[in-house]
Amino acid sequence: MTTIQVNLQNVLARVTAACRVAGRDDNEVTLLAVSKTFDPDVVAAAHAAGQTAFGENYIQEAVQKITQLQHLPLEWHCIGPVQSNKTRLVAQHFDWVHTVDRLKTAQRLSEQRPAGLPALQVCIQVNVDGGASKSGVPAQDALALAQQVAALPNLRLRGVMSIPEPAPDFATACAVFARVKAVFDAMNAQGMALDTLSMGMSADLEAAIHSGSTMVRVGTAIFGRRDYQPR
Repeated sequence: MTTIQVNLQNVLARVTAACRVAGRDDNEVTLLAVSKTFDPDVVAAAHAAGQTAFGENYIQEAVQKITQLQHLPLEWHCIGPVQSNKTRLVAQHFDWVHTVDRLKTAQRLSEQRPAGLPALQVCIQVNVDGGASKSGVPAQDALALAQQVAALPNLRLRGVMSIPEPAPDFATACAVFARVKAVFDAMNAQGMALDTLSMGMSADLEAAIHSGSTMVRVGTAIFGRRDYQPR
């Protein structure tokens, strides 16, 4: 087996084990492979190993990959900040956007989604720990934004996404993730019928799954360390 095949199996085994510890069915959690900075042939290798959903942070890099790999049945998730001058590219090429934290961004995505494509699946990005380097709407403002986004045509609001600051231990991570889950639950209590809680990465996916995550975003544990270049 290739390294990517082995790594994927190991990550999926971690997901399964975490679900069992949490008393959950492992079918409740989707693995999103974060392929930013990796070439299209690496994504193709992951697809050959059984992975279909991929997350990208850098819009222009992602569009090149999406174009080159359009012959493969892949699902593309935008998990990086969406600047105003990039909303058209995102609306045209991605299936999901996890990082909606302003109504203006959502409105542009809705207006620029091409006719004939399915609704763009979106999550509200929430900042629950006040991390200065993190995007996201404050937890107390998330419900109001979600209600506005849900009313837009060409978008389908699926849930909540968060990237908390790294926690020193499992219990602390769970406590932070529980705050994200509380935002998600509050939205559903208002009748929003959301199904996606996008949280957890390579280092903390167990805590995220324990806290209710339905989608974990894993890059390093699948593809290895990245060689970051200016974007």
